[in-house]
Amino acid sequence: MSKSQYETFETHEPYGRDVSAEPYGRGRGMSVHGAETLPYAPYRDTYRPAYEAEAYLVAEPVLPRQGRGAHAGSAAEEEAACVAEARAAVGGRAARRRQARCAERPESAVRRLLPQALVVAFLAGGTSAFVANDKAIELTVDGKQRTLHTFADDVHELLADEGVRTGAHDMVVPAPGTVLAGGDTVAVRYGRPVRLTLDGERREVWTTAHTVEGALDELGVRAEGAYLSTSRSQNIGRAGLDLDVRTERAVTIMADGRPRTIRTNAATVREAVEEAGVTLRGEDTTSVPADSFPRDGQTITVLRVSGTREIREEQIPFTTERTEDPSLFKGTEVIEPGQTGLRRDTYLLRTVNGVREKPRRETSEVVRKPRPQVVRVGTKPLPASADGADGLNWRSLAACESGGRPNAVDPSGTYGGLYQFDAHTWHSLGGSGRPQDASAEEQTFRAKKLYKRQGATPWPHCGARLHG
Repeated sequence: MSKSQYETFETHEPYGRDVSAEPYGRGRGMSVHGAETLPYAPYRDTYRPAYEAEAYLVAEPVLPRQGRGAHAGSAAEEEAACVAEARAAVGGRAARRRQARCAERPESAVRRLLPQALVVAFLAGGTSAFVANDKAIELTVDGKQRTLHTFADDVHELLADEGVRTGAHDMVVPAPGTVLAGGDTVAVRYGRPVRLTLDGERREVWTTAHTVEGALDELGVRAEGAYLSTSRSQNIGRAGLDLDVRTERAVTIMADGRPRTIRTNAATVREAVEEAGVTLRGEDTTSVPADSFPRDGQTITVLRVSGTREIREEQIPFTTERTEDPSLFKGTEVIEPGQTGLRRDTYLLRTVNGVREKPRRETSEVVRKPRPQVVRVGTKPLPASADGADGLNWRSLAACESGGRPNAVDPSGTYGGLYQFDAHTWHSLGGSGRPQDASAEEQTFRAKKLYKRQGATPWPHCGARLHG
């Protein structure tokens, strides 16, 4: 079978017929249509691409070869002419005749066409590799889609070539290390921060959704019956947004002896109580803080409160301070009385749901501060004796006057101590304070001084005992 697209066949006549006598030259070498049949020549493809057509039609000059004679130059010129005629006669029988003629010189044709064949093969191979590495990819970045051609080997290289930067919260499908092939689709979705307050708990989450509704679906937040601080169709920009979501919850309100169960997305216990149709009056309150967040399944009790306030006054006891006094003899103590303070307290007397509670102190105010009691303790050494009075019976006199008690005071409060001094006499003898506050030794010393001054006269009833 011939390799040419169009072939001419000779007409086959019956055996024994003389074709030399046929009219119009229908003899050997002539077809039935009167055209000359070309002799067989090896098949040569005469197709040329469009970008080679012009070059193919231009005859190239053939230069004489060095070192060859005139015959060689004639052969070269003949070969060049043959090639030029073949290129000029593109298509048809004329082209085939030129091909057959040039085919008779295979050696010269091979030598001439070999460099061109190598160039064509190189270009064809390079073009094939170029076409094989070029891939058509569909790239979608944050919802914006486009088709591009790339030589990138994988997704990471493609994004780098296109200047698409991604972070830890962004999503790339397929993964950045995935090898690319023609017709692949690559999608990039940027992450967006959402400062979400869900049922009172605040946290920051990231989403690749473009709308609030998409973010809720992506985060798995049940939005049926929920309160949203913004519309579900609200777009989420790259900077993110603040979103408050309160899901629907079942809450039971116990008030006035009966329960009320409601479904609510209230933000506070107070709002849930109001939605249940319960009114808080006066000092009424709830079992949990009214501004706290109501939880699903929670039971809230309304406390009906009534009560009064009561003011009570309480004394504040004084303290005792002891100080040394060098003006007093040793063993002598002088007491300066203290004073109690006064505190005024306010108590709340409450009745909750009919039950009276323990009084609770609300306020406390100090009306009068306590004054401490001061005890002055003597440090002065006692005198050795009182001349002329040391040998008297002072013990017997003291027993008669006070029963031997240093702190004794008569019913009128005028006289005190072992020897029942009045205040004026006591001070005239050098004593301080009250005589009953002084030590027994000091009282005896002052009594001896008084005896030396006046004798037994100050003790008209008991003075005789000094000599007994």
